[in-house]
Amino acid sequence: MKIITTNKEAYHNYFVLETFEAGIKLQGAEVKSIRNGNVSLKDTFISISRTNQMYIKNMYIKPYDNKDATFKVKDRADRILLMHKTQITKLFSKVKEKGLTLIPTKIYFEGSLVKVEVALCQGKHNYDKKQVLKEKDIAKDTLRQLKRI
Repeated sequence: MKIITTNKEAYHNYFVLETFEAGIKLQGAEVKSIRNGNVSLKDTFISISRTNQMYIKNMYIKPYDNKDATFKVKDRADRILLMHKTQITKLFSKVKEKGLTLIPTKIYFEGSLVKVEVALCQGKHNYDKKQVLKEKDIAKDTLRQLKRI
């Protein structure tokens, strides 16, 4: 498994409750661009349509630099995520009932296939974010003091 990019902002802004693996429907030039690392998950989210299809929205994939390319793709087009229908309906019911959201956290290669890690998340409040930062600072200070001893 080769990790291409991660969404660090998602872990800062949300509590990650569960993670799922999904495939993504891409064009050939998009896969080549992702293989080069020209992709960003900043400000991306996932929506589920009424026809039980999941779409990743606002994901940036830089257009592949090829002079012979005849087919141009938008860099922020909606792309279809591939999951089993039962999984999609379960996620849709959780999102609707509990007020949770779906956020992509990683893009990686599994063999020659591009996979997206989808996280079921709950939003953090400002005081939750501050508490996490305080805990990290305390942990760093204790490690420093243990190294001195």
